Amino acid sequence: MTREEYRAEKERRAREKLRLKRAQETEQATLKAAKGRMDIPFLLLTLLLTAIGLVMVFSASFPSAYAENGDPAYYFKRQAIFAVVGVAAMLAISKFTYQRWRGAAKILLGFSVFLLILVIIPHVGVTVNNATRWLGIPGVFTFQPSEIAKLGVIVFFADSISKKRDKMRTWRYGIWPYLAVLGMISVLMLLEPHLSGTILIVGTGVAMMIVGGIRAWIAGVGLGGGAVAAFLYVKLVEKGVISYGSSRIAMWHNPWLDAGDEGYQMVQSLIAIGSGGLLGVGLGKSRQKFLYLPEEHNDCIFAIVCEELGLIGACVIMLIFALLIIRGFWIALHARDRFGALLVVGITTHIALQTFLNIAVVSGLVPATGISLPFFSYGGTALALQLFEMGIVLSVSRQIPAPKNG
Repeated sequence: MTREEYRAEKERRAREKLRLKRAQETEQATLKAAKGRMDIPFLLLTLLLTAIGLVMVFSASFPSAYAENGDPAYYFKRQAIFAVVGVAAMLAISKFTYQRWRGAAKILLGFSVFLLILVIIPHVGVTVNNATRWLGIPGVFTFQPSEIAKLGVIVFFADSISKKRDKMRTWRYGIWPYLAVLGMISVLMLLEPHLSGTILIVGTGVAMMIVGGIRAWIAGVGLGGGAVAAFLYVKLVEKGVISYGSSRIAMWHNPWLDAGDEGYQMVQSLIAIGSGGLLGVGLGKSRQKFLYLPEEHNDCIFAIVCEELGLIGACVIMLIFALLIIRGFWIALHARDRFGALLVVGITTHIALQTFLNIAVVSGLVPATGISLPFFSYGGTALALQLFEMGIVLSVSRQIPAPKNG
């Protein structure tokens, strides 16, 4: 070995040693930060919504639970079990370093796509109300693969976008790959069909792309194009050019046109909201939940909230949701790195969109889409996964005091 080669090899080893030392320091800083204090306001807001949600599930469901199962607390007990499991999972996940999710990003997305394909295979997926959105054993245990797909898209987008920086401003690296993923998942979900879930996933993915750094004019054109497409769709349905969703649009305009059939749920929901007045009829004293309002403990639970707690109570609950969402974005702004920030943005945007859409549907602001209210609507696996996601946000919050890096 010549002197120059020896010197070059020595310098290479020195650089490698320095790189390993910095990597170890970064890992130690990460582990130390992971033991930091979680964001207490976010934790308390999550627990508060979960607790109120359990109370409202019991209040809204006991008439139908008794009529269907002979046990007034049937739905409440099942929801409470998943709530306990979800809170335990949330606290456990909050102690793990969120960077470990990078390695699971592609696996989680692939698993989500596999489940979405599985659910549309004849005699495999579980069909309820002419929609095949579930897997499992009816009456024993079922879950919606779309719930896992939401998390899969969030983790994959966060991992991929966080590595690209300036490349996000190009079509090749910042637009087409993500549109392809959203398009594939949208097609699979629309085959179920699951329009509300599709809207949630696409909306969350687009929000993460915007935060990730795509060009502003592209984001503006995309959002404007989406609004125009939605407007044209409604107009084409109204004129009879498109038949899919025509009854929903018609009942959205005036549910009393067919109050005994197609518009029945919306009519009963509006009656429940109107009956609550300013202060409500009192907790547990709803009349619409006595087998008048369909899905009273699921998609339409907010109507029961309005009836029992009134406008003031409903506004307080919406305020708690707003505080949770604002706190989530605050955590994202102060996150240690781009990956953590994008994770929190995705999860918080998903919760925000789902909350807004549910309340908008129940109050008649937008056409019915069949979407649940986070932390409130009955659905054990959905609640557990939502709390699981809150654990990821808390994990990111633990590392806020650490020095920022790329």
